[in-house]
Amino acid sequence: MSSLFKDMLSSEESLFKDTVALDYDYVPKLVPYREKHQRFMALCIKPLLQERNGKNLLISGIPGIGKTVTSKKVFQALEDEEMNEELYLFHINCWENNTAFKILLKMCEDIGYKFTHNKRADELFAIVKGVVNKKSAVFVFDEADKIEDIDLLYTILEDIYRKSIFLITNYKEWAAELDQRLMSRLSLDYLDFLPYKPEEVKGILKNRLGYAFVKEVWDDEAFNSIAKKAFELKDVRQGLFMLKEAALIAEDKSSKKILPKHSQEAIDKLKDFSIKSPSKLKDESKIILNLVRKHPKSRIGDLFKLYQENIGDISYKSFQRRINELVKDKFVTVSKIEGGKEGNTTIVNYKEEERKLTDFSK
Repeated sequence: MSSLFKDMLSSEESLFKDTVALDYDYVPKLVPYREKHQRFMALCIKPLLQERNGKNLLISGIPGIGKTVTSKKVFQALEDEEMNEELYLFHINCWENNTAFKILLKMCEDIGYKFTHNKRADELFAIVKGVVNKKSAVFVFDEADKIEDIDLLYTILEDIYRKSIFLITNYKEWAAELDQRLMSRLSLDYLDFLPYKPEEVKGILKNRLGYAFVKEVWDDEAFNSIAKKAFELKDVRQGLFMLKEAALIAEDKSSKKILPKHSQEAIDKLKDFSIKSPSKLKDESKIILNLVRKHPKSRIGDLFKLYQENIGDISYKSFQRRINELVKDKFVTVSKIEGGKEGNTTIVNYKEEERKLTDFSK
């Protein structure tokens, strides 16, 4: 082969072995650095295997540090050891299923019940209850702070005999705002996920390389720059995004190696990164996102006044929390301004790439 083409990929070649291993929902064979968390979750579930009530758990920590994948790994271990024959396992994404009706539809799907058409939420719950109470159940509500019908938790506590309820949230303070009667009934244990250390972020991403890529296609400097950036962002998911983007850029250039210049291009594309589609936002968050779109670079207090005057009546604390959620999921940015006539303030801006998205007010 001519030296001109020896470092170029042929049309049949790829740098990837399995792109699924770079998905956020992918559950690896090992969840490194979260072994203690898995054991704690297992201890909460263990009483159910002895036909006793399990423990309820609040799982908290910033996005992208393994809360979801660790809980899914515990479920996978139960299935691998065929303990799921004694338990019903429900892992509900409350971003996508935020009402009691949607949650119960998902539960019916999980137990294999298909005749849900024209049934009300209470009828669906009666079906779930009738099946689940023959065994025991683990309910994991991922992004539990998105649940609109908290009364469903009361109902599960009252009517399901043997269960463990895991509430996963990025916002530990959310639980403090729950009704005290509900908190008393839940009697929660707490499991905090602390941010990964630099060597842990590097180890996790290195582990994924083995699943996702052909051997020896990554230049060390290229990989290290992405691992460093992922640690700075405190989000492994963004690290996975950069790994995939760098490889796609390299392939697009027909390179047989992923080089530092490809990693840098991937890092520059982080502005395009968002964990969730805007279409999956809650209605209230869609409205606030559209408000920021129409009034970019506004003070958060001014945006709140516009919301109250033209849209609805919510507390400033709730409005602030919605803004923080939009920031976490990369839809908007905020910056602090200190001093000035009005003292310290927060400026909220609509990200440039989001200007292409649908206007949710239409």
